[in-house]
Amino acid sequence: MSVRTKFFPAALAILASACGGEQEQAAPPPPVVGTIVVETTSVPNIIELPGRVESLRTADVRARVTGIVERVAYEEGSNVAADQVLFTIDPREMRAAYQQAQATLQRAEASAANAQQVVERYSGLVDQQAISRQEYDAAIAEQRAAQASVAEARAAAEAARLNLSYTTVNAPIAGRAGRAQVREGALVSQTEATLMTRVEQLDPVYINFSQSTSGLLQIRRDIEQGRLNIERPDQATVQIFYEDGTPYGISGRLDFLDLTVAEDTGTVSLRAEVPNPERALLPGQFVRARIIAGEREGGIEIPQRAVQVAEDSASVFVVGENNIVAARLVELGPLDGEKWIIESGLEAGDRVIVDGLQKVQPGAPVQLKGQQGAGQAAPGGENSGTAAAPAGAASAGKAPTTETSRPAE
Repeated sequence: MSVRTKFFPAALAILASACGGEQEQAAPPPPVVGTIVVETTSVPNIIELPGRVESLRTADVRARVTGIVERVAYEEGSNVAADQVLFTIDPREMRAAYQQAQATLQRAEASAANAQQVVERYSGLVDQQAISRQEYDAAIAEQRAAQASVAEARAAAEAARLNLSYTTVNAPIAGRAGRAQVREGALVSQTEATLMTRVEQLDPVYINFSQSTSGLLQIRRDIEQGRLNIERPDQATVQIFYEDGTPYGISGRLDFLDLTVAEDTGTVSLRAEVPNPERALLPGQFVRARIIAGEREGGIEIPQRAVQVAEDSASVFVVGENNIVAARLVELGPLDGEKWIIESGLEAGDRVIVDGLQKVQPGAPVQLKGQQGAGQAAPGGENSGTAAAPAGAASAGKAPTTETSRPAE
Protein backbone atom coordinates (compact mmCIF):
# COMPACT_ATOMS: atom_id res chain seq x y z
CA MET A 1 0.00 0.00 0.00
CA SER A 2 1.38 3.41 -0.96
CA VAL A 3 2.02 6.24 1.46
CA ARG A 4 -0.92 8.21 -0.05
CA THR A 5 -3.21 5.20 0.48
CA LYS A 6 -2.17 5.02 4.15
CA PHE A 7 -2.53 8.75 4.61
CA PHE A 8 -6.24 9.08 3.71
CA PRO A 9 -7.65 6.73 6.44
CA ALA A 10 -5.49 8.46 9.01
CA ALA A 11 -6.66 11.88 7.85
CA LEU A 12 -10.29 10.79 8.03
CA ALA A 13 -9.72 9.56 11.57
CA ILE A 14 -8.17 12.90 12.52
CA LEU A 15 -11.14 14.82 11.08
CA ALA A 16 -13.61 12.56 12.86
CA SER A 17 -11.74 13.05 16.12
CA ALA A 18 -11.70 16.82 15.62
CA CYS A 19 -15.43 16.92 14.88
CA GLY A 20 -16.17 14.84 17.93
CA GLY A 21 -14.09 17.18 20.04
CA GLU A 22 -15.94 20.21 18.72
CA GLN A 23 -19.28 18.55 19.55
CA GLU A 24 -18.11 17.83 23.09
CA GLN A 25 -16.91 21.40 23.45
CA ALA A 26 -20.29 22.73 22.28
CA ALA A 27 -22.30 20.80 24.93
CA PRO A 28 -23.52 23.51 27.42
CA PRO A 29 -23.04 23.07 31.16
CA PRO A 30 -26.11 22.71 33.40
CA PRO A 31 -27.84 26.05 33.98
CA VAL A 32 -27.19 27.99 37.16
CA VAL A 33 -30.27 28.55 39.33
CA GLY A 34 -31.06 30.31 42.58
CA THR A 35 -32.93 28.31 45.22
CA ILE A 36 -34.39 28.57 48.69
CA VAL A 37 -34.85 25.86 51.28
CA VAL A 38 -38.44 25.61 52.50
CA GLU A 39 -38.97 26.28 56.20
CA THR A 40 -42.11 26.27 58.31
CA THR A 41 -43.02 29.49 60.04
CA SER A 42 -45.96 31.50 61.37
CA VAL A 43 -48.06 32.81 58.48
CA PRO A 44 -51.05 35.14 58.60
CA ASN A 45 -54.42 33.40 58.60
CA ILE A 46 -56.08 35.08 55.61
CA ILE A 47 -59.74 34.56 54.71
CA GLU A 48 -60.87 35.91 51.33
CA LEU A 49 -64.57 36.61 50.82
CA PRO A 50 -66.64 38.59 48.32
CA GLY A 51 -68.51 41.57 49.72
CA ARG A 52 -70.66 44.59 48.94
CA VAL A 53 -70.19 48.19 50.00
CA GLU A 54 -72.91 49.78 52.13
CA SER A 55 -73.09 53.36 53.31
CA LEU A 56 -72.66 53.93 57.01
CA ARG A 57 -75.96 55.83 57.22
CA THR A 58 -78.66 56.45 54.64
CA ALA A 59 -81.43 59.04 54.98
CA ASP A 60 -84.40 59.26 52.63
CA VAL A 61 -85.45 62.88 52.30
CA ARG A 62 -89.26 62.92 51.98
CA ALA A 63 -91.93 65.60 51.86
CA ARG A 64 -93.52 66.35 55.25
CA VAL A 65 -96.06 68.85 53.92
CA THR A 66 -98.13 69.04 50.77
CA GLY A 67 -97.17 71.78 48.34
CA ILE A 68 -95.39 72.84 45.16
CA VAL A 69 -91.58 72.63 44.94
CA GLU A 70 -90.19 76.12 44.44
CA ARG A 71 -86.46 75.43 44.21
CA VAL A 72 -83.86 72.63 44.19
CA ALA A 73 -81.18 74.23 46.35
CA TYR A 74 -78.28 71.76 46.08
CA GLU A 75 -76.03 70.28 43.41
CA GLU A 76 -76.88 66.69 42.70
CA GLY A 77 -74.15 64.23 43.65
CA SER A 78 -72.34 66.73 45.87
CA ASN A 79 -71.42 66.48 49.53
CA VAL A 80 -73.83 68.32 51.80
CA ALA A 81 -73.64 69.30 55.46
CA ALA A 82 -76.20 68.42 58.08
CA ASP A 83 -79.14 70.89 58.02
CA GLN A 84 -78.12 72.25 54.62
CA VAL A 85 -81.11 73.42 52.55
CA LEU A 86 -81.94 70.95 49.77
CA PHE A 87 -85.43 72.05 48.59
CA THR A 88 -87.94 74.81 49.24
CA ILE A 89 -91.69 74.27 49.00
CA ASP A 90 -94.18 77.11 48.44
CA PRO A 91 -94.75 78.33 52.05
CA ARG A 92 -97.76 80.62 51.53
CA GLU A 93 -100.43 78.11 52.48
CA MET A 94 -98.49 76.94 55.52
CA ARG A 95 -97.81 80.54 56.57
CA ALA A 96 -101.53 81.38 56.41
CA ALA A 97 -102.38 78.31 58.49
CA TYR A 98 -99.81 79.34 61.06
CA GLN A 99 -101.19 82.87 61.30
CA GLN A 100 -104.69 81.48 61.76
CA ALA A 101 -103.49 79.21 64.52
CA GLN A 102 -101.80 82.17 66.20
CA ALA A 103 -105.05 84.13 66.13
CA THR A 104 -106.97 81.23 67.63
CA LEU A 105 -104.39 81.01 70.40
CA GLN A 106 -104.72 84.70 71.20
CA ARG A 107 -108.50 84.41 71.38
CA ALA A 108 -108.22 81.44 73.71
CA GLU A 109 -105.77 83.29 75.91
CA ALA A 110 -108.14 86.27 76.12
CA SER A 111 -111.02 83.99 77.14
CA ALA A 112 -108.81 82.34 79.75
CA ALA A 113 -107.81 85.73 81.15
CA ASN A 114 -111.47 86.80 81.43
CA ALA A 115 -112.39 83.54 83.14
CA GLN A 116 -109.57 84.07 85.61
CA GLN A 117 -110.88 87.54 86.50
CA VAL A 118 -114.40 86.19 87.05
CA VAL A 119 -113.11 83.59 89.47
CA GLU A 120 -111.12 86.21 91.36
CA ARG A 121 -114.23 88.45 91.75
CA TYR A 122 -116.46 85.55 92.77
CA SER A 123 -114.04 84.30 95.39
CA GLY A 124 -114.76 87.34 97.62
CA LEU A 125 -118.51 87.35 96.98
CA VAL A 126 -119.02 83.74 97.82
CA ASP A 127 -117.53 84.30 101.26
CA GLN A 128 -120.01 87.12 101.84
CA GLN A 129 -122.76 84.89 100.51
CA ALA A 130 -123.46 87.49 97.80
CA ILE A 131 -123.52 84.70 95.25
CA SER A 132 -124.30 81.05 95.56
CA ARG A 133 -121.71 78.36 95.77
CA GLN A 134 -123.03 76.91 92.54
CA GLU A 135 -122.29 80.11 90.62
CA TYR A 136 -118.74 80.13 91.97
CA ASP A 137 -118.15 76.50 90.95
CA ALA A 138 -119.45 77.28 87.46
CA ALA A 139 -116.97 80.16 87.18
CA ILE A 140 -114.11 77.84 88.16
CA ALA A 141 -115.25 75.33 85.53
CA GLU A 142 -115.26 78.06 82.90
CA GLN A 143 -111.74 79.05 83.90
CA ARG A 144 -110.46 75.49 83.53
CA ALA A 145 -112.14 75.10 80.14
CA ALA A 146 -110.57 78.34 78.99
CA GLN A 147 -107.13 77.12 80.10
CA ALA A 148 -107.64 73.88 78.20
CA SER A 149 -108.60 75.87 75.12
CA VAL A 150 -105.38 77.82 75.46
CA ALA A 151 -103.33 74.61 75.61
CA GLU A 152 -105.15 73.23 72.57
CA ALA A 153 -104.67 76.43 70.57
CA ARG A 154 -101.01 76.58 71.57
CA ALA A 155 -100.47 72.99 70.30
CA ALA A 156 -102.25 73.82 67.04
CA ALA A 157 -100.07 76.89 66.61
CA GLU A 158 -96.92 74.79 67.23
CA ALA A 159 -98.06 72.25 64.63
CA ALA A 160 -98.67 75.02 62.14
CA ARG A 161 -95.23 76.46 62.88
CA LEU A 162 -93.62 73.06 62.27
CA ASN A 163 -95.49 72.67 58.99
CA LEU A 164 -94.25 76.06 57.93
CA SER A 165 -90.68 75.06 58.79
CA TYR A 166 -91.08 71.86 56.74
CA THR A 167 -91.45 73.96 53.60
CA THR A 168 -87.66 74.33 53.83
CA VAL A 169 -86.28 70.81 53.34
CA ASN A 170 -82.90 70.32 55.03
CA ALA A 171 -80.38 67.48 54.91
CA PRO A 172 -80.93 65.25 57.96
CA ILE A 173 -77.29 64.06 57.97
CA ALA A 174 -73.99 65.04 56.39
CA GLY A 175 -73.11 63.00 53.33
CA ARG A 176 -73.44 62.80 49.58
CA ALA A 177 -76.82 63.86 48.20
CA GLY A 178 -78.09 61.81 45.28
CA ARG A 179 -80.20 62.71 42.29
CA ALA A 180 -83.21 64.92 42.91
CA GLN A 181 -86.42 62.89 42.51
CA VAL A 182 -88.58 66.01 42.06
CA ARG A 183 -88.12 69.27 40.18
CA GLU A 184 -89.41 72.82 40.45
CA GLY A 185 -93.17 72.91 40.02
CA ALA A 186 -93.72 69.32 41.14
CA LEU A 187 -96.47 68.61 43.66
CA VAL A 188 -95.22 66.72 46.71
CA SER A 189 -97.53 65.09 49.19
CA GLN A 190 -97.36 64.70 52.94
CA THR A 191 -99.74 61.73 52.96
CA GLU A 192 -97.72 59.86 50.32
CA ALA A 193 -94.39 60.95 51.82
CA THR A 194 -92.98 61.80 48.39
CA LEU A 195 -89.29 60.84 48.07
CA MET A 196 -87.30 63.93 47.14
CA THR A 197 -83.70 62.66 47.32
CA ARG A 198 -81.42 60.42 49.35
CA VAL A 199 -78.36 61.36 51.42
CA GLU A 200 -75.71 58.72 52.15
CA GLN A 201 -72.81 58.98 54.55
CA LEU A 202 -69.76 57.53 52.76
CA ASP A 203 -66.92 57.97 55.21
CA PRO A 204 -66.50 55.43 56.64
CA VAL A 205 -68.43 52.69 54.84
CA TYR A 206 -69.52 49.16 55.70
CA ILE A 207 -68.42 46.06 53.78
CA ASN A 208 -70.94 43.22 54.13
CA PHE A 209 -69.91 39.63 53.41
CA SER A 210 -70.75 36.10 54.52
CA GLN A 211 -68.73 33.16 55.81
CA SER A 212 -69.81 29.54 55.62
CA THR A 213 -70.52 27.78 58.89
CA SER A 214 -68.00 25.07 57.96
CA GLY A 215 -65.30 27.72 57.65
CA LEU A 216 -66.13 29.18 61.05
CA LEU A 217 -66.17 25.69 62.57
CA GLN A 218 -62.68 24.99 61.20
CA ILE A 219 -61.40 28.27 62.64
CA ARG A 220 -62.76 27.35 66.07
CA ARG A 221 -61.12 23.93 65.91
CA ASP A 222 -57.78 25.42 64.91
CA ILE A 223 -57.97 27.86 67.82
CA GLU A 224 -58.80 25.07 70.28
CA GLN A 225 -55.95 22.89 68.99
CA GLY A 226 -53.42 25.72 69.11
CA ARG A 227 -52.79 25.92 65.36
CA LEU A 228 -54.32 29.38 65.14
CA ASN A 229 -53.68 32.39 67.36
CA ILE A 230 -56.37 35.10 67.38
CA GLU A 231 -56.30 37.63 70.20
CA ARG A 232 -59.48 39.56 69.29
CA PRO A 233 -61.55 38.15 66.42
CA ASP A 234 -63.87 41.18 66.48
CA GLN A 235 -60.90 43.49 65.78
CA ALA A 236 -59.39 41.52 62.86
CA THR A 237 -57.81 43.62 60.11
CA VAL A 238 -59.66 43.67 56.78
CA GLN A 239 -57.99 44.55 53.48
CA ILE A 240 -60.16 45.56 50.52
CA PHE A 241 -59.54 44.89 46.82
CA TYR A 242 -61.49 46.26 43.89
CA GLU A 243 -63.30 43.97 41.48
CA ASP A 244 -60.29 43.92 39.12
CA GLY A 245 -57.91 42.90 41.93
CA THR A 246 -56.42 46.34 42.56
CA PRO A 247 -55.84 46.94 46.28
CA TYR A 248 -57.90 49.72 47.85
CA GLY A 249 -54.97 50.80 49.98
CA ILE A 250 -56.70 51.51 53.31
CA SER A 251 -57.40 48.74 55.79
CA GLY A 252 -60.45 48.47 57.99
CA ARG A 253 -61.51 46.29 60.87
CA LEU A 254 -64.13 43.66 61.50
CA ASP A 255 -66.85 45.23 63.66
CA PHE A 256 -69.82 42.84 63.48
CA LEU A 257 -70.32 39.07 63.51
CA ASP A 258 -73.88 37.80 63.41
CA LEU A 259 -74.92 35.18 65.95
CA THR A 260 -77.44 33.44 63.70
CA VAL A 261 -77.08 31.36 60.54
CA ALA A 262 -79.09 32.23 57.43
CA GLU A 263 -81.37 29.28 56.75
CA ASP A 264 -81.38 29.70 52.97
CA THR A 265 -77.59 29.99 52.50
CA GLY A 266 -76.08 28.36 55.60
CA THR A 267 -73.79 31.32 56.13
CA VAL A 268 -73.06 33.82 58.88
CA SER A 269 -73.08 37.55 58.13
CA LEU A 270 -69.98 39.63 58.86
CA ARG A 271 -69.34 43.33 58.48
CA ALA A 272 -66.23 45.48 58.31
CA GLU A 273 -65.89 49.21 58.77
CA VAL A 274 -63.45 50.82 56.33
CA PRO A 275 -62.37 54.49 56.08
CA ASN A 276 -63.37 56.12 52.78
CA PRO A 277 -61.95 59.66 52.83
CA GLU A 278 -61.83 60.01 49.03
CA ARG A 279 -65.31 58.48 48.52
CA ALA A 280 -63.71 55.88 46.23
CA LEU A 281 -65.96 53.09 47.57
CA LEU A 282 -69.58 53.48 46.52
CA PRO A 283 -72.68 51.80 47.98
CA GLY A 284 -73.54 48.59 46.14
CA GLN A 285 -70.03 48.18 44.73
CA PHE A 286 -68.60 44.64 44.57
CA VAL A 287 -65.25 44.15 46.33
CA ARG A 288 -63.15 41.35 47.78
CA ALA A 289 -62.33 41.37 51.46
CA ARG A 290 -59.23 39.76 52.97
CA ILE A 291 -59.65 39.17 56.68
CA ILE A 292 -56.36 38.73 58.52
CA ALA A 293 -57.56 36.67 61.46
CA GLY A 294 -54.51 35.92 63.58
CA GLU A 295 -51.50 33.75 62.68
CA ARG A 296 -51.30 30.08 61.72
CA GLU A 297 -48.42 27.99 63.05
CA GLY A 298 -46.39 25.65 60.83
CA GLY A 299 -47.19 27.41 57.57
CA ILE A 300 -45.09 27.65 54.41
CA GLU A 301 -44.48 30.74 52.27
CA ILE A 302 -42.43 30.99 49.06
CA PRO A 303 -41.73 33.95 46.74
CA GLN A 304 -44.40 34.63 44.15
CA ARG A 305 -41.90 34.38 41.28
CA ALA A 306 -41.16 30.73 42.13
CA VAL A 307 -44.70 29.59 41.29
CA GLN A 308 -45.90 28.69 37.79
CA VAL A 309 -49.65 29.35 37.74
CA ALA A 310 -51.79 27.64 35.09
CA GLU A 311 -55.51 27.92 34.47
CA ASP A 312 -56.44 25.14 36.89
CA SER A 313 -53.20 24.30 38.73
CA ALA A 314 -49.97 25.67 40.15
CA SER A 315 -46.51 24.13 40.31
CA VAL A 316 -42.94 24.78 41.38
CA PHE A 317 -39.56 23.31 40.39
CA VAL A 318 -37.65 21.55 43.16
CA VAL A 319 -34.05 20.32 43.11
CA GLY A 320 -33.66 16.71 44.20
CA GLU A 321 -30.78 14.22 44.44
CA ASN A 322 -27.81 14.81 42.13
CA ASN A 323 -29.27 18.28 41.48
CA ILE A 324 -31.96 16.87 39.17
CA VAL A 325 -35.01 19.13 38.63
CA ALA A 326 -38.55 17.87 39.29
CA ALA A 327 -41.88 19.63 38.90
CA ARG A 328 -44.13 19.65 41.97
CA LEU A 329 -47.85 20.51 42.02
CA VAL A 330 -48.85 22.76 44.93
CA GLU A 331 -52.09 24.08 46.35
CA LEU A 332 -51.97 27.83 46.71
CA GLY A 333 -53.45 29.78 49.56
CA PRO A 334 -53.84 33.56 49.55
CA LEU A 335 -51.05 36.00 48.73
CA ASP A 336 -49.16 37.55 51.63
CA GLY A 337 -47.47 40.55 50.06
CA GLU A 338 -44.93 39.16 47.57
CA LYS A 339 -45.27 35.57 48.78
CA TRP A 340 -47.69 32.73 48.20
CA ILE A 341 -48.95 30.82 51.20
CA ILE A 342 -48.71 27.11 50.30
CA GLU A 343 -51.54 24.93 51.57
CA SER A 344 -50.06 21.61 50.39
CA GLY A 345 -47.43 20.16 48.05
CA LEU A 346 -44.25 21.27 49.84
CA GLU A 347 -42.53 20.21 53.03
CA ALA A 348 -39.79 21.67 55.18
CA GLY A 349 -36.39 20.98 53.63
CA ASP A 350 -37.52 21.03 49.98
CA ARG A 351 -35.25 23.12 47.76
CA VAL A 352 -37.33 25.32 45.46
CA ILE A 353 -35.96 27.14 42.42
CA VAL A 354 -36.69 30.88 42.52
CA ASP A 355 -34.25 32.27 39.89
CA GLY A 356 -33.39 30.94 36.43
CA LEU A 357 -36.69 29.14 35.92
CA GLN A 358 -36.67 29.80 32.17
CA LYS A 359 -33.56 27.62 31.75
CA VAL A 360 -34.61 24.47 33.61
CA GLN A 361 -36.37 21.33 32.44
CA PRO A 362 -37.85 18.54 34.60
CA GLY A 363 -35.41 15.63 34.76
CA ALA A 364 -32.38 17.73 33.76
CA PRO A 365 -29.48 18.67 36.07
CA VAL A 366 -28.77 22.18 37.31
CA GLN A 367 -26.02 24.02 39.14
CA LEU A 368 -26.84 25.84 42.35
CA LYS A 369 -25.86 29.48 42.47
CA GLY A 370 -22.70 29.91 44.54
CA GLN A 371 -21.51 26.30 44.05
CA GLN A 372 -20.04 26.57 40.50
CA GLY A 373 -16.48 27.80 39.82
CA ALA A 374 -12.92 26.89 38.77
CA GLY A 375 -11.42 23.82 40.40
CA GLN A 376 -14.81 22.57 41.53
CA ALA A 377 -16.77 19.90 39.71
CA ALA A 378 -20.15 21.21 38.76
CA PRO A 379 -23.10 19.40 40.27
CA GLY A 380 -24.59 16.91 37.92
CA GLY A 381 -22.14 13.99 38.14
CA GLU A 382 -20.20 12.57 35.20
CA ASN A 383 -22.09 14.47 32.53
CA SER A 384 -20.74 17.79 33.79
CA GLY A 385 -17.17 16.44 33.95
CA THR A 386 -17.35 15.03 30.43
CA ALA A 387 -18.58 18.32 29.06
CA ALA A 388 -15.68 20.22 30.66
CA ALA A 389 -12.75 17.95 29.59
CA PRO A 390 -12.72 18.59 25.84
CA ALA A 391 -12.74 22.30 26.40
CA GLY A 392 -9.52 22.06 28.42
CA ALA A 393 -7.84 19.86 25.87
CA ALA A 394 -8.78 22.08 22.97
CA SER A 395 -7.47 25.17 24.71
CA ALA A 396 -4.09 23.50 25.27
CA GLY A 397 -3.86 22.47 21.60
CA LYS A 398 -2.74 18.92 22.44
CA ALA A 399 -5.34 16.76 20.72
CA PRO A 400 -4.84 18.11 17.18
CA THR A 401 -1.05 17.88 17.46
CA THR A 402 -1.11 14.25 18.60
CA GLU A 403 -3.51 13.12 15.86
CA THR A 404 -1.67 14.81 12.98
CA SER A 405 1.67 13.31 14.01
CA ARG A 406 0.55 9.70 13.64
CA PRO A 407 0.29 9.53 9.79
CA ALA A 408 3.81 10.89 9.42
CA GLU A 409 5.27 7.85 11.22
